[in-house]
Amino acid sequence: MYAIVDIAGKQFKVAKDQYIYAPKLEGEAGAAVNFDKVLLVDNGGKVEVGAPTVKGAKVSGKILEHVKGNKVIIFKKKRRKGYAVKNGHRQQFTKVQIESIG
Repeated sequence: MYAIVDIAGKQFKVAKDQYIYAPKLEGEAGAAVNFDKVLLVDNGGKVEVGAPTVKGAKVSGKILEHVKGNKVIIFKKKRRKGYAVKNGHRQQFTKVQIESIG
């Protein structure tokens, strides 16, 4: 059984007891979180597609921790002008364990 869920504008394919790294969510580690925007549910070959969401479907999970992603380097340069800028960025994510799909 799996579901496709919209979390903070991004779509994730989730299954029970799976870990996902979603964009940073509100809440402390150990807090329960529910996702109501379920776009598709597959229950043993029986597929339910929402228009736009599946009515009555809910995915619940638990926040495990807040983490940072890998560093992304942004480098800009214009040749022969003496212009060079180097910046870095680390995106913040929330590690969520999916507990149930229903």
